[in-house]
Amino acid sequence: MKRFLILALALFFSCSNHPSKIIWADEFNYTGRPDKAKWHHQVIPPNSFGWHNNELQHYVDDKKTSIVSDGTLKIKAIKQEYTFEGDTKEYISARLNSKFDFKYGRVDVRAKLPIEEGTWPAIWTLGSNVNEKGNYFGNTKGNAGWPMCGEIDIMEQTGWEKNVLKAHLHWGHTETKEYIDEGESIEIPNSYDDFHIYSLEWTPNEIIFLFDNEPFYTVPNDEKRPYDNPHYLLLNLAMGGTLGGQVPNDFKDATMEIDYVRISKL
Repeated sequence: MKRFLILALALFFSCSNHPSKIIWADEFNYTGRPDKAKWHHQVIPPNSFGWHNNELQHYVDDKKTSIVSDGTLKIKAIKQEYTFEGDTKEYISARLNSKFDFKYGRVDVRAKLPIEEGTWPAIWTLGSNVNEKGNYFGNTKGNAGWPMCGEIDIMEQTGWEKNVLKAHLHWGHTETKEYIDEGESIEIPNSYDDFHIYSLEWTPNEIIFLFDNEPFYTVPNDEKRPYDNPHYLLLNLAMGGTLGGQVPNDFKDATMEIDYVRISKL
């Protein structure tokens, strides 16, 4: 009886530290284009015919830049000229929005990142009230704009530090409307040959970033922050720009590979 009680308590406490219920996921256990019931390709540039942060690509909805095969989603950046509404870029890639938003919970994305210089992979969220041009929700959830909607960068990687993980928050102060950002960077092992789990735990009280299930950065979710509204998930691979930096002349293509995406209640 005592042995049974110890085992039961151990199971209770181990489970209490993990998500209790997956509420939205894509395991990529199919072949072809990303599931249209779950993903929206954001292809209309929101920043006067271009993309924010001086990015060098256009995002397109094409099997060359987003495809599911062998159990993973591949998001691929390719050196290829592409013109949208008179604006020509040297690269194409993909930017996916989840057709699902959530308020609080845990996000887990198991991914392998590109090694190529000049690439800027990201796993992140935006408040679904952002009303950004071309996004999935449009103005159906509000018109807060950025940064008042809040942005949570679960994983970003620069084009020049391929074993560094960046977690970041961007928001507008709820009273003063002042733009504020803060974040943390940590060294991680071999982000490009191995899959790792990039995670977020978001509660009414705090925001926790995790790498391979180990917390490394915690921020209070207090009255000055806007993180009390639903968010949606974004997956994209940018080229150049603020965090991508210089792209080598011999760049041809690069891939961010994603094994699964899971959103759970805590």
